[in-house]
Amino acid sequence: MSRAATWLGQALLYGLFALVIGLFSHWPTYHPLPPGQALLKVSFIHHGERVAQCRPFTPAELAKLPPNMRAPMKCERERSPVTIELDLDGATVYRQVAAPAGLSRDGASAVYHRVQVAAGEHRIAVRLKDRSGGAFTHAREATVTLKPAQVLVIDFDPQKGITLS
Repeated sequence: MSRAATWLGQALLYGLFALVIGLFSHWPTYHPLPPGQALLKVSFIHHGERVAQCRPFTPAELAKLPPNMRAPMKCERERSPVTIELDLDGATVYRQVAAPAGLSRDGASAVYHRVQVAAGEHRIAVRLKDRSGGAFTHAREATVTLKPAQVLVIDFDPQKGITLS
């Protein structure tokens, strides 16, 4: 086969490949949300409070430990699950109890959820509990106006609390 035919065949295959890529980059048309819809995303990773408080070791417990393991306090590793509730216009649309990760249940709890809503003004209430028992420890209420195709992210930061962005 001649060198010119090899180059021509290679150019033809590259051109065909580029045409297929170009075709699939414009067709079919992808719409992440239907017209007139917006999206609420609840997304965060948070460590719940420890299930038990740290306590000092007793002298007998310290004596059983090797010298290099004799810390003054004993802290249990297990953490509380994180509970979150999301209300939209007065109705609860999402509730989850996220268990802590890890074999010892000592990791962070992860939450990710999407709620598709109609664009417009909505009253949002978010409550979060990171301790066992009792009431919710963090809360945030807001009235938001969502535009079509807007994504509102609900996050949690221990310093800032529940944030809407």
